[in-house]
Order: sequence, then C-alpha cells, then structure tokens
Amino acid sequence: MNSPVSQAADYASKTRTDLREPAPLPASKKVWHNPMMVPLRPVAPRHRWFLGFCFFVLFFALWALVTFTGLVAPTFLASPASMVQEGVLLFTDFDFTTDIGMTVMRVLGGFVLACVIAVPLGIWMGSYKLIEAFFEPFVSFCRYLPASAFVPLLILWAGIGEMQKILVIFIGSFFQITLMVAVAVGAARRDLVEAAYTLGATNKSVVRRVIIPGAAPEIAELLRLVLGWAWTYVIVAELIGSSSGIGHMIVNSQALLNTGQMIFGIIVIGCIGLLSDLLFKAVNRRLFVWSSL
Repeated sequence: MNSPVSQAADYASKTRTDLREPAPLPASKKVWHNPMMVPLRPVAPRHRWFLGFCFFVLFFALWALVTFTGLVAPTFLASPASMVQEGVLLFTDFDFTTDIGMTVMRVLGGFVLACVIAVPLGIWMGSYKLIEAFFEPFVSFCRYLPASAFVPLLILWAGIGEMQKILVIFIGSFFQITLMVAVAVGAARRDLVEAAYTLGATNKSVVRRVIIPGAAPEIAELLRLVLGWAWTYVIVAELIGSSSGIGHMIVNSQALLNTGQMIFGIIVIGCIGLLSDLLFKAVNRRLFVWSSL
C-alpha cells in the first residue's frame, strides 16, 4: 500500500504531465500574393490615368495593325490616319461644329427636361409609399420600353423638328431617373428619420432636411450615369428625319461608304460623353465633399 507521501508525489508528477505546453502547430505554407492585384485596393490617380492611357494606345495600335497590313479592307474599316483626315475634312468643308452643337443641345434639352420632372417624382415615390404604390407599376413597365420604338409615333405627334428628338431623349431618360431616384431615397437610414421625429420634426421637414440631403450624393451619381445613356438615345433620334447633328452625319457617311467619317463621328460622341462625365464627377465631388469621408 502506497504511503500518502508517495501518492502525493505521483499526483504531482501526473499534474505536471497534464499541464505541459502543447506541441507547436505545423508551420503554414507561405502563399505569394501579387501586391498589384489585391482585391479592392485603391489605385493612385496618376497610375489610373496612366493605365487608361495605355489601353487607348494599345487599342489604336491594334486598329492600325489590322488596317495598314490589309487584314481589313478600307471599305469596312478605315485606318486611323484616314479617319483623322476625314475628321479634318468634316470641320473644314462640312461645318461639323454646327452638327456637334445641335447634338449637344438636344442631349442637354431632353436630359434636363427629364431631370426637372423625374427627380421630384422619384423623391415623392421614395419618401411616401402611397405615391410609390400608385406610380411604380407604370414607371417600371415603361422603363423596359425602348426609346427607339417611340420614334415613329413622335414623328406623327411632334413632326421631324427639334421637339421630336428632345422627346426621344426625354422618354429614354425619364423613367430610368424616376425609378432609380425612388430606390435611392427609399434606402434612407431609418435611425436618422426616427431621431428627427424624436426631436420634433414634421413629415415635410423629415423629407426636406433628412431624406433628401442623405440621398443627394447618390442621386447626383445616378444622374451622371443616365446622362451617358442619353448620348445613346440622341443618335437614335437623329437617324430618322434629321438634317443636322452627328447622327445625321453618320447616316450620310454610311450612304457614301465613308467609314472614316462614321468612325470619327462615333469617337467625337465618346469624347464629348467622357468630358461630360468627368465634369459631372468634379461637380459632385465639390458639392458633396462629406459623402466620401
């Protein structure tokens, strides 16, 4: 029979065995990560501009390669040099500046008209669910209707003048803006709304001082996106029954198989759209500095 002293010694040794440090974990395998391709890592502005410029250089290099080597006939695709020559000819001999001005005027006219009506309606729909229940089914239905389908009807209703072209852009922009603004306004933070009611705010003041300021940056961003869509609608409006504009010039060039002028007109539309997008971004950053904090 073991004595109490030996039992205590056995217990102490067993306790020391149980309390010893566990074995270290096996070393994990080191995985190499590309520091340039980390998901969601922001890119410096100068690197962003440089990479964007490199893509354009690559695009024009491939374009020149397939045209100068004869892989594609000039009838189907003009070379960059031929496109530039045709562009200069448009400005010097065909008053292309007037066409650009007419197209810009139509885009701004239809887009501004759509914003003036669609933004307040979208705010009402997003703020008051009764108004949303009344308008939302019809707006959602019309949102899927192509603006080009209305061209024959608009020619009958408004003729082939400027109003017809502005209305095409209005129809293409109005329903998109209305529904997108309603969604942005309806996503307002409920805690801020409840805090405003706690402080004694009325229904109108909650909309004016809480909901609209909170949704304003997103609404401005939505308008920037829809402005890009408006540039696609104006060409549809100018393809039929137009005597001026970039779309009219493209149609005339198509009849003459002048791909250089057609490509130049398309590039001009892209450049104007890009400039308007950059301007919209700059204005949004200046007006809503706090939204990026």
